Amino acid sequence: MDALPVTEELELDFISEHEGIMHACGHDMHIAGLYGALRILHSRRTELRSDVVFMFQPAEEAYHGARYMVEDGVLEAAGPKVDAAFGLHVFSAGMEHGVFYAKPGTLMAGCEEYFVTVRGAGGHGSAPHLAKDPVPVACEMVLAVQTLITRGFNVFDPLVATVGRISAGSAGNIIPDTASFDLSLRIFSPDNRDKLLHDVRRLFEGIAHAHGMEVDLQLAPDYPVTVNDAHEFDYARQVVMDMFGEESFELMRDPLAGSEDFSHVLREVPGTYLCLGAAAPGKDVMNEAMNHSPRAFFDDSVLERAATVLAELALRKDFHD
Repeated sequence: MDALPVTEELELDFISEHEGIMHACGHDMHIAGLYGALRILHSRRTELRSDVVFMFQPAEEAYHGARYMVEDGVLEAAGPKVDAAFGLHVFSAGMEHGVFYAKPGTLMAGCEEYFVTVRGAGGHGSAPHLAKDPVPVACEMVLAVQTLITRGFNVFDPLVATVGRISAGSAGNIIPDTASFDLSLRIFSPDNRDKLLHDVRRLFEGIAHAHGMEVDLQLAPDYPVTVNDAHEFDYARQVVMDMFGEESFELMRDPLAGSEDFSHVLREVPGTYLCLGAAAPGKDVMNEAMNHSPRAFFDDSVLERAATVLAELALRKDFHD
């Protein structure tokens, strides 16, 4: 269930048996934890005051599995649309073993990606005036988007722009016809999304046209901002602390800059997403390998807490109160 194209570098009895593929983000534990919650609730089904839908979701890693499940009707699987939704994600570093972390409002950033191609006209490096060189134009766009971020948006509602890939040409003395790059945009406020996408497109088209060139922008399907409902956050925090004590819950000061497709669910219904520390007990979690690393280690002893908290969130819920 959602392994990543990473070769595992841990020396354990239960590492991946498939070279180049490992569960580097803990989704196997998510499925196990949810199945544990299902077993618990099935054994106590006569106590349930509401219907419960279990969302066993594939394709979280860049394939928008939650969006497709929402479109296919998972939120109406029991008939009426669900009233609230809860989920959790394990972390191999940065969070203490067995401690739940969350905050109301924005928990994780939204993510937008533009795939950009600048179209010029190729030629020889000795006569650039006879060509339309797309390479410096693409470079100008990469720098200009950083200025757009700092001058076009409120510094207290941050955005992050990253170009992780840029590609052009085949040799140093050949001017190519095209240059391309991939732009990743992280957004912490849903209100910024439409303005940001409009402004980036306007900026890139303006730069291209100023140099007599064209630019193609392809927008990838989005990951919305993950927003925890304040009421459901308070409910989830109280459930965790009632079960495991106040020390088992940590209020996050800042949201995470990573993205999560459970945001597609929380965009439709109120709910809360929890983070759970799964580093080995006693480790310096700030120096452990983070999710997606080939050395990411997830201690499966936290599964008991994951399963019982998910089950208790459903067991206590009464939408008639």
